[in-house]
Amino acid sequence: MKIPGQSRRGHLAMLLFSALVAGSFSLGAMAAGEIAPTALNAARFMIAAVIIGIFATATGRLHRSAFAAPWRYLILGGLFSIYFVAMFEGLKTAPPVSAAAVFTLTPPMAAAFGWLLLRQGMSLRVALALAIGAAGALWVIFRADWEALFAFRIGRGETIFFWGCVAHAAYAPMVPRLNRGESPDVFTFGTLVAAALLLLVYGWGDIVATDWGALPRIVWITLLYLAVIASAITFVLVQYAALRLPAAKVMAYTYLVPTWVLGWEIAFGRPAPPLMIMAGVALTVLALVLLLEAD
Repeated sequence: MKIPGQSRRGHLAMLLFSALVAGSFSLGAMAAGEIAPTALNAARFMIAAVIIGIFATATGRLHRSAFAAPWRYLILGGLFSIYFVAMFEGLKTAPPVSAAAVFTLTPPMAAAFGWLLLRQGMSLRVALALAIGAAGALWVIFRADWEALFAFRIGRGETIFFWGCVAHAAYAPMVPRLNRGESPDVFTFGTLVAAALLLLVYGWGDIVATDWGALPRIVWITLLYLAVIASAITFVLVQYAALRLPAAKVMAYTYLVPTWVLGWEIAFGRPAPPLMIMAGVALTVLALVLLLEAD
């Protein structure tokens, strides 16, 4: 399989993205009950915006022209705010691996948004890969329980996070649709600032009610990881890849997230899920392989 240079770099960016974002699920599950999701994410977006802003300024790419039509950043920042708030609200009750499996439903939704917004089509192989990945995700979400699957009994946390993933799926094709030539770091900076402002307004009550000085250490560890790794770095990675790959393939790397989460969970000393649930995770990896072969 020969992948063109630009596409190869997009794939590498998303491979790193999947590994880094997986840490959000494991750390997020430990911190979710200690702080309101709106307060946590407002803080992480502000910190990440400062980091990216300094970088973009230092490289000389941050110009006044980048802020033409600021409504673009409000749309993108709003979509990501919805996603992350829903994620941490969902992690209050959903296990990390199960939440990561919900995340893998993003690619087929991204493909649908890609067609609606950019008229990006897909081959039969891509459609098959998305179907296999979705099947594996559902198997994990329903804990390998046929009765729960057929009855469509899904946990509250997974349901909340699903709607956040809808917003995330819309984000991937919206990046190339709204980008006007801005570099990934500049575009990321605008998105982060918008997301922080939106959450400051929406979550002001939670922010002022939080006793920041009394928060447990795990919250600060999670906040710094989210701000530096899962915001500043992964935002740049996904926007970099979105300019080089179709929306469905950008989001295809979410299929690796449950596997990475398993690694994070084991590293934190937690037991691996039952073998039957692992089979669903394996299907999501197979889906990724099929998508890569479709290049």
